[in-house]
Amino acid sequence: MSSSFKSLDIRECIEIIGRSFPVSVVKSEISPRFELASIVSKYDKSSDILLFPRLKDYDKYVGISNIVNTREKIRSILNVSSDVELYRKILYAETKASDSISFDTVSSPDRYKILEDFDLRELPFALFYELESRPYITSGVIAIKDRSGFINLSIHRISIIDRDKLVVRIVPRHLFALWRRFCSEGSEGAPVAIYLGVSPIVHIAAASSPPFGTSELCMIYYLSGVRPRVYFDEKYDVPVLLDADIVLVGEISCRERSVEGPYVDVLGLYDDARFEPVLKVSRVYLRSDVNRYFMYYIVPALSEHRLLMSIEKEAKIWSYVSNVVPEVTAVRLTPGGGSWLHAVIAIRKQTDGDPKNAILAAFAAHPSLKHVVVVDSDIDVDDPEKVEWAIATRFRGDKDLIVIKYVRGSTLDPSSIDQATGLTVKIGIDATAPISSRAKFEHARLVPIASEKINIRKISLERSSKLFELLEGSE
Repeated sequence: MSSSFKSLDIRECIEIIGRSFPVSVVKSEISPRFELASIVSKYDKSSDILLFPRLKDYDKYVGISNIVNTREKIRSILNVSSDVELYRKILYAETKASDSISFDTVSSPDRYKILEDFDLRELPFALFYELESRPYITSGVIAIKDRSGFINLSIHRISIIDRDKLVVRIVPRHLFALWRRFCSEGSEGAPVAIYLGVSPIVHIAAASSPPFGTSELCMIYYLSGVRPRVYFDEKYDVPVLLDADIVLVGEISCRERSVEGPYVDVLGLYDDARFEPVLKVSRVYLRSDVNRYFMYYIVPALSEHRLLMSIEKEAKIWSYVSNVVPEVTAVRLTPGGGSWLHAVIAIRKQTDGDPKNAILAAFAAHPSLKHVVVVDSDIDVDDPEKVEWAIATRFRGDKDLIVIKYVRGSTLDPSSIDQATGLTVKIGIDATAPISSRAKFEHARLVPIASEKINIRKISLERSSKLFELLEGSE
């Protein structure tokens, strides 16, 4: 479990991954309201890490984006060389974290100043798309400690509604269950901490979905070799991660709600405005050993957002499908499906029934999946044209199509039968060649020639006869 990282400080992460990937510094003054997102979108699939040292109206902060917007960056951060190694590492971290406590507790937050009076409107929250309602952040990692001692981490949209109040989008998953547990026990609210300006290793862990009761905080060590250091706030007994630039501490109210949204979701659609719980912040921890604070901007529906959501789901799909077919060579939650609703899986099959087993296993691994395409290992899952070719030539609707009606899918899908519950119809496509007549379905390949045999010159034709003069007089 070797790692180049010694801490979860975002500065160290930038310094280390910046040795392998370019860092582009935006020297112009940029507003976090719309301007920043527009610039990030132009670098969406690039290898550049983006720094914004001049945030308009927020001179105490430095913006950063595009830290984990490519698979290459994620593999570099987690010190693996392939997607399969990445999947195994994530699944290993989830398994180990389920039976171990892998963080250190310190007795004093000596590197922080603690503020009881702080105006949250001074934080450089952003607006990314034109119809969004009010400034919010997409990289806030919420930590909640159950009364049993279990600590859950998860990433949520968090928007500002007052100087000491936020509203949090909470979907019915682990944070929701723990918040409801506090409320059912008669508490006024659920104590939480929010980490801002922290290493993307924390975000990779927090974006995972291990079984309920497994702490994503403990996953961090098995992902990176870095043992998190935390201080438990004496008032709320929540973990303050000591490498975060800013930690907000307070309670998610059991009674007070406010309108949240509309904001853009991973599919690039405007999510519905809803009444969501209000989070009242009582204490703010600020690093006292830095001059400026980092704010990490994950632009919704761009590559960084999609990869953080999808990588762990791909790992689970790979694991589930590997249990029912001989070999899974690639898994991809595709960008066109928001890296959430559509999957392409490449396998080496031994029987013609393997692809259908793979389809069913994929739906079990990631219940939000809507459409699954299974292809042979000669198809590049990252090339939509190759996948479409496989469907065009190797798929027949009367025997290779699976339709599953009235099952739970994703509540993000606006075409669902019932979007509120996610009730939908799922489709699986077997686009693999039949074993008995495989040769008939082979993709024609050109014969490569040695590059040293190729001598090509570009020419500029001054008049129509120039071409023929060149051809007749050429070597």
